[in-house]
Amino acid sequence: MEDKADYIKYKNMSFGDFIKLAKDDNISVYEKIGFPDSYRKGKEFGIFLDIIQKLSFESDVPDKIWLDIGPGCTELPLITLDFCKQHNIKLLWADSREMLALLPDDEVVSKFNGYFPNDMPDLIDSFQNKLDYVVCYSILHCGPFYNTCIYKFIDSALSLLKPGGKMLIGDIPNISKRKRFFSTETGIKFHKNFMNTDSFPEVNHLNLESGEIDDGIIMSILQRYRGFGFETYLLPQNNKLPMYNRREDILICKI
Repeated sequence: MEDKADYIKYKNMSFGDFIKLAKDDNISVYEKIGFPDSYRKGKEFGIFLDIIQKLSFESDVPDKIWLDIGPGCTELPLITLDFCKQHNIKLLWADSREMLALLPDDEVVSKFNGYFPNDMPDLIDSFQNKLDYVVCYSILHCGPFYNTCIYKFIDSALSLLKPGGKMLIGDIPNISKRKRFFSTETGIKFHKNFMNTDSFPEVNHLNLESGEIDDGIIMSILQRYRGFGFETYLLPQNNKLPMYNRREDILICKI
């Protein structure tokens, strides 16, 4: 179970909060994206492999375009960059100017500064129906959910997909999934080992969890975009990832 201090420290982060973290030279790259080091250090190559598997990447299809919304500044965007260079993929990064300044410039990369989609009319206008992949990892529960309409965010991203294109909304913290897990014998044992305690995790299924993503939000996303002609899938995370037992991913495919 998450350390209480860390959980509160990074809760309800806004776009402006991440700009402040990006400019803070006294914290690690993982803290700059809102995670304690223990949650991401040494784990990001595994995260990338999970992303690639879920996108069902096709190496023999040329001229692909990949958009990463909120790439942050850790190893993960660098791994993505190397992968795109190896496979001749055009990579688009959309994030704050401050965060993108921490990432290298490269001939295969185009950087778009600001808050997606509000600050990016050039990106939206230039790449309508042109993208093969859109990846949004560990982002939905931050700015898009707490500070804007998540459907505007997802609608705008999906408008960029070409037929056959895919959007992966990854690492979504689902409070309902978390409660289910910590109500089980496995979850209780996990909590006791992780926290080095004999106490039981606090779980109240009837609490109104204001500001949290839950099963209702997850299922509404799946249902909304199926209604618009997309295929949508709720996918588990690889069990080697740090929060697989209380987070999950959504894959949306344009037919």
